[in-house]
Parts: sequence; structure tokens; C-alpha cells
Amino acid sequence: MATAAPEGDSQPHPATATDTNTPVSTTATTLSRRTATSGHPAIAATSGGARTASARSQSAARTAATASGSADQNTTSFPPSQTSAEPTFAAVFREALQRRGLSLERVRDRLEARGITISLATLSYWQCGRSQPERALSLRAVDALETILVLPEGTLRSLVGPHRPRGRAVSGPQDLTASQRVFGENSVVERALGEEFAHFNEDVSSLAIHETVRLDEHRCIREMAVNQVLRATRDGASRMTVVHSIDDNATESIDVSVRCGKLGTVRFLPELRSIVADILFGRKLAKNETMVVDYAITLGPSREISTHHERRTRVSLREFLLHVYFHPAALPVSCHPYYLERIGAERRYRHRIPLDVSHTAHMLPTKCPAGIHGMSWEWPG
Repeated sequence: MATAAPEGDSQPHPATATDTNTPVSTTATTLSRRTATSGHPAIAATSGGARTASARSQSAARTAATASGSADQNTTSFPPSQTSAEPTFAAVFREALQRRGLSLERVRDRLEARGITISLATLSYWQCGRSQPERALSLRAVDALETILVLPEGTLRSLVGPHRPRGRAVSGPQDLTASQRVFGENSVVERALGEEFAHFNEDVSSLAIHETVRLDEHRCIREMAVNQVLRATRDGASRMTVVHSIDDNATESIDVSVRCGKLGTVRFLPELRSIVADILFGRKLAKNETMVVDYAITLGPSREISTHHERRTRVSLREFLLHVYFHPAALPVSCHPYYLERIGAERRYRHRIPLDVSHTAHMLPTKCPAGIHGMSWEWPG
């Protein structure tokens, strides 16, 4: 299965990954194993070129480190900290991790042993300064981190600043009702984004999405290509975040390429079978200004048969086109579009979609309200 998330996010199954913390910094992105989409707009890569991160080589390096007794080494590399009159939470947390030789995975496990569940994504955001602890559970985690990292009491807690205003100047985090309606409670997307889920793509909204899915002769999805039109909901919008999941955790590689937009940070979350990626616009948009993002995800050979693809959106779209290409040697016996108002709801619009002369099926709803829009197909036998 494949899926896509809100405001034009697509999501297949959760994916298996190798490194949950390492940002991608090359010019072409290749990850090993599987991917899907979720989040506001969809998943990403770079403008005019791909960025690559070899998950297999990262995994091999981690295995070698474990064998040599250095499993607690943090897999994320940061530049040496610089002296500052006013140390930040992120800098002190990062330095403490390096000094203790602990990976974020080990820190997460030690927090869980104390009954505190904090996602790797959240810990990663804390150490790079993208977000800070704010919720009651997060502040409990901060107190526990001081013990885990052998820091004097109050070292980290004293550096937690006041709540950061985000999005619209006068509003707090967006209402999560719409997100939870299409993702569910404690969804993969929410766990992948951590505290950032409350601000998930609040600066942009999707207007139209054209999505193309290609299957191979083994009945597996091999490529998802998305062309998406976004509109800034406030001044200063400069990026969107996407979360993709994939069907098969044995997929050898994942290539992400962007034709419109620029790939920012990419993180592979193995325990959630997901990739979280930022697509940068290259400048700040004015409120109501539009932006086109065009990207593709190519998957390596898979052994997991695909039976459907869907996109989840928190807002009504002006247009949603889903176009599925089947391999001539592996044609389904039937295809049906469906729509769900919320996770767990009964499917609607179950009329049959015929294959055309090119062995493709498509759906283009006359109306595209918020919810889950998808296509399912049945295989012979």
C-alpha cells in the first residue's frame, strides 16, 4: 500500500530505515529500504538535481561501530561548539551527548526505561535547535536527561526558554482535530514529527495535486511522482515538511529527486518506516503567494505486493488527480476509487475504474474535500 498525508501528503506503509538523525547534505538522495508520504504537502528532493544518502553504508558503519564496542556513539556529526556568553539548550544538550558518547537511540531507550516516551525526531530537533521542550512530558524528559547525561541539576531546565510563537503572530499551535481526523491518534506522522506535529505545515496549504504511481511486473510500486501547488497562509512561508512511508522494508534503495524546490534536511526513521524531509522554497513567500513543488520517489526492487495508494489531506483541494500505471505483464482485474472522511470510516465511491489502452487507471474527483482519497486494485488469483 502507499499513502500520502495532509494538504497533499501521500503515505504508503511505514518504512524501515537506517539512521534517524543524519541530515543529508549531498546533491542526490538515495536511501536504502522503503518510503511513503505524509505531512502537508509531499516528500522531496533538490531543485535541478537529487541528493543522496546511502542508508546501507550508514547501516554498515553503525554495525561496525557496534562490533568495535562503540555502539553508544552519536551517529550525527556536528561542528565543534563555539564559545558563547549565552549557551543555548541545543548546544549544551549536544555537547553533553558528545561528552557521554551516547546516541539519540540510547537516550530515547533510557528515557523509556523511566516511563518517558520521546520520539527520536523530537530529540533530534532539540539537539539541532529546531525546537525546544515545551510540553509537560518534555520538561519531565529534560529533568531525566540531566541525570542520564550526568549534568548538575537545572543545567538543561534553566536553558529552556519561553514558548516560541510560531506561524501567525497572534495564534498558538494549530487545531490538531483536522490532522488527527486523517492521520488518527498517535499516528506515524505525529510520532515522526514529535512536538513539530502541532505546527505541521501551518504556513502553507495545498491547492492542487497531480500524483503518478508506477508499478512493476512484480505488482510493486516502484515510483511516485507528485506535482503540487501550494499557497502561503501567512507571510514568511519558506518550506514544507513531508513524511513518506513505503510498503516493503526490504527495498534496497530509495531515490528522491526534486524538479521544483530544494531539498533540505532528510531523516530516515527505521522504527516508523518513514522518511521526514524538508523542501525549501528558496525564499520567503508573501501571504497568499503560490508555489509549485515537483518531486519523485523511486524505490528499489520490492517483494511486497501493493494493493492501493492514497493521499490524506486536511483541507479541501481544488483538484486531485491520481494516475496509476500498471506493468503490461501484471495487470489488475479491477480498480476502484475510494474516499474516507476520517481514519476508520467506511469507504465511499466504490464504482469501477477501467484500464485504458496504456494499462493505466486514474481518478479525478469532481469534489475533493478534506479526508483520505485513494485507489485500490485487485490482482488475479
